[in-house]
Amino acid sequence: MSNAPPLVVDLDGTLTPTDTLLESILQLLRRSPWDVFALPLWLLRGRAFFKATIAERCAFSAELLPLREGLLEHLRVQKSLGRRLVLATAADRRIADAVAARLGLFDQVLASEHGVNLKGQQKLAAIQTQVGGDFSYAGDSAADLPIWKAARSVIVAGASSAVAREATSGSSVELLIEPQPFTPRLWMRQLRVHQWAKNILLFVPLLTSFAFADLGRVAHSALAFAAFSLAASATYVFNDLWDLDSDRAHPRKKNRPLASGAIAIGNAVAVALGLLVSAFAIAAQVNAHFVGMLLAYLVLTTAYSWYLKTLAMVDVLMLAGLFTLRIFAGSMAVDVPTSRWLLAFSIFIFFSLALIKRCSELVTMDKQGRTTVQGRDYRVGDLVVLWPTGVAAGLGSVVVFWLFINAPEVQQRYATPELLWLIGFALIYWLSRLWMKTARGEMHDDPLVYALVDRVSRYTVIGMVAVAIAAFFVKLG
Repeated sequence: MSNAPPLVVDLDGTLTPTDTLLESILQLLRRSPWDVFALPLWLLRGRAFFKATIAERCAFSAELLPLREGLLEHLRVQKSLGRRLVLATAADRRIADAVAARLGLFDQVLASEHGVNLKGQQKLAAIQTQVGGDFSYAGDSAADLPIWKAARSVIVAGASSAVAREATSGSSVELLIEPQPFTPRLWMRQLRVHQWAKNILLFVPLLTSFAFADLGRVAHSALAFAAFSLAASATYVFNDLWDLDSDRAHPRKKNRPLASGAIAIGNAVAVALGLLVSAFAIAAQVNAHFVGMLLAYLVLTTAYSWYLKTLAMVDVLMLAGLFTLRIFAGSMAVDVPTSRWLLAFSIFIFFSLALIKRCSELVTMDKQGRTTVQGRDYRVGDLVVLWPTGVAAGLGSVVVFWLFINAPEVQQRYATPELLWLIGFALIYWLSRLWMKTARGEMHDDPLVYALVDRVSRYTVIGMVAVAIAAFFVKLG
């Protein structure tokens, strides 16, 4: 292998499937959100200055950066055979050096510095000057085409089919790594389509008011569900962008599409913005009050993602509030007043379910021998407090429900209100079972989603709905 030319490797999109500049901007905005207004001013002074300023301010860490394993394995083999490896990137020198230090494979690093943005022809000139005219090159984008044309052999990693065809035309191909194919399932995972099930709560006011025979209100509830679902998917994208580092340190969340680099940051942002526009367009077809509720939901979820979820107990209270807000938004959509009993019941039961989510994470951490949760102010030792608090909140919701049964308006409205007592017993069973599943480490990290996939939970919830309908319509005795 001593006769093999030096192998020059690009970073963004090639060695890593992500974009280190965009990731650096995200890290910077997490630390200093107001710098968003300075970004255009920095860019006016040139791309190299822009990159250098961001790299200086964001304290970029390469330790959790996703890497393209197929290319990385090839580099390790080449290094073991004595081949010279060079990292050449348009990223700032600080970022390039951090990646090189992590891998320990590269003999030389070329990067943007001193006002020079090392991309395209400028990168080619730097390679020819500092590496020599005889080299191989690994890249991924159209900007790499002049460098590929000058290389003895080419490696194409994750490029589009058009770029790959042009890069390999008339060239000696050393390695070709296909991009990850587009699949609807990948985007469904990123947009958390399964989490749309939470928005079924928007139909609760329609059901509790027994107005489901009113087609106009049913249509408004359906539109509300669609608007909240699209908005929720957009917030999941922005939340994952905000949590890239903590997700990559998590044993399960590191496989999320954005954390793993399977979906590009730019593409995710574009889709999320499109979803938000669509959500508000749909909400406008309902009524102005519902638009306000959707806006409130986005503000609260943003506050939760940016800061509140890092505060112990505040985060679970916020989750309980967001679930309750869905019910309140549903009442706005169908123009039905929200019962104070329903709101009190919702706060208690959703607080219990939110604590199940946190306890589930801590149980998983405990089994892995870890003591803390990345990005959250919780420790495994907190289970002794969270556990009884969550169980008590669940039982509190049952007490509220039983008090609701004895309210005068319920006694007058329901044909057989005594049947509603069965729902209270079913709630005790269901909540106790959820907490037992959590203790055994069998709970999905979101109990509402778990309730939809768990057969016993589905039957229990369906049974409670059936009893409520019977209590309203059927007169016994």
